[in-house]
Amino acid sequence: MGEHRPVLCDAALEGLAVRPDGLYVDATYGRGGHAAAILERLGPEGRLWVLDRDPEAVAAAREQLGGDARVTIVADSFAHLGKHLRAAGLHGAVDGILLDLGVSSPQLDRAERGFSFRHDGPLDMRMDPDQGEDAASWLAGVEEKELVRVLRDYGEERFARRIARAIVAARAEEPIATTGRLATIVAGAVPRREPGRDPATRTFQALRIAVNDELGELERVLPVALEALARGGRLAVISFHSLEDRRVKRFMRDEARGDAPPDMPLREDQIRRRLTLVGGARRAGESEVAENPRARSAVLRVAERRD
Repeated sequence: MGEHRPVLCDAALEGLAVRPDGLYVDATYGRGGHAAAILERLGPEGRLWVLDRDPEAVAAAREQLGGDARVTIVADSFAHLGKHLRAAGLHGAVDGILLDLGVSSPQLDRAERGFSFRHDGPLDMRMDPDQGEDAASWLAGVEEKELVRVLRDYGEERFARRIARAIVAARAEEPIATTGRLATIVAGAVPRREPGRDPATRTFQALRIAVNDELGELERVLPVALEALARGGRLAVISFHSLEDRRVKRFMRDEARGDAPPDMPLREDQIRRRLTLVGGARRAGESEVAENPRARSAVLRVAERRD
């Protein structure tokens, strides 16, 4: 299933409190590390659903798990999880859902997917290469003002205006079709570099989030996941940057606080609290980060459905 265990695997399994006879969903299969670890804890009566919108991840799931009768494989975005569970009569019956957000290592490692500035390849960046507009097309048509916003909001890039100006000037001469050319343009526009970080890091993150509507997908899946859980079911979410983690933290906090209007005092039994927070934010320890540097920025949050 890969050379190392996936990010925060033990902590995620602990958070999900996997039971041998339970029903679990790994809604971001990737290359199956978390799914394999969940399956190890399931008995003959346990069931696991795996989802991914990346066709290569789905193909990997079918190759690795297609012969296991306990496993259901779904090729779709996790935002559509509720539709598939309803069709199977399992909505509101799930014991645990795992969301491992962001880009997977195989996507970064393959130059033709266009996610990485470290490998020159076509500027694609789509999680599902068969759907939607690729990054090169998006970059060719976006207005400079919108590009500044995306770089600032999704990349938290302080040189957003400089980079956007450089991109617009470069595309006027020739379309920006490869990751290498984009990385070179960005490097030339950034006046000061962060130690240990490639100057293109934040720009590539921002474009990937925009092309795949990652934050919109996250906003859509959180309430869907909550509704899919049975009472006592757990939602575990691994985020890799503050934009994701803030949304996850806010959603879980708001559902744990309940729906009481701030200006109307209610008795405890009148407040509908749908989640209970399970511990605080969990981060990878030194040994895991040493083994897998990508774990350095990972944050795990867990909540349990109450009603």
